Amino acid sequence: MLTRKQQELLLFIHERMKESGVPPSFDEMKDALDLASKSGIHRLITALEERGFIRRLPNRARALEVIKLPESYTPASKPQRGFSPSVIEGSLGKTKPAEPAPLPVASNDSNSVSVPVMGRIAAGVPISAIQNNTHDVVVPIDMIGAGEHYALEVKGDSMIEAGIFDGDTVIIRDVSTANPGDIIVALVDDEEATLKRFRRKGASIALEAANPAYETRIFGPDRVKIQGKLVGLIRRYH
Repeated sequence: MLTRKQQELLLFIHERMKESGVPPSFDEMKDALDLASKSGIHRLITALEERGFIRRLPNRARALEVIKLPESYTPASKPQRGFSPSVIEGSLGKTKPAEPAPLPVASNDSNSVSVPVMGRIAAGVPISAIQNNTHDVVVPIDMIGAGEHYALEVKGDSMIEAGIFDGDTVIIRDVSTANPGDIIVALVDDEEATLKRFRRKGASIALEAANPAYETRIFGPDRVKIQGKLVGLIRRYH
């Protein structure tokens, strides 16, 4: 399954080659996807190549071949501009309701609610988001308040000093703002998702790990979108 950015780039390359017979340049791809740097395009190209959608032809500049397209693609479909990419499918990236969202649907136990698990999140080096509602988890109702919530399975060890370990499941409130010190789901360059502590460094945003092995990463405010805030955690012991 492709992330939205991967699919948008694949269709952009496909449409450009249909029109001119020549793949777009990396600068054209960067501008078309509104990315801050060409490094994001390199990562997307590599991901598409690994998944068998494109092939890079050796010893030729700008030589790309589209091998296949997503099953959902039709000739009338073109990359849509102006959308807000989401970390995972579901409520993320969609327009927020004007009124407060209802509590999640309760399970059979009136003291608990069911929350959808929407894939995995990196607590380490950012990874492309997985866009699947894999299953639901039941959590105590007093763990969450009003609003929409989702859960993510943690991959990595960058937040261990905050008590978040590889394999844990974090409960996230779907919000787009946070206070300094909050642990957030951050979308970097509309492409990669990570779980980090939110800080401000002047006009910039700092994503701070809770493990001395990882450096704090600093980004311009336009490169990071907040897509949720940590409110709870589930750990299974085997």
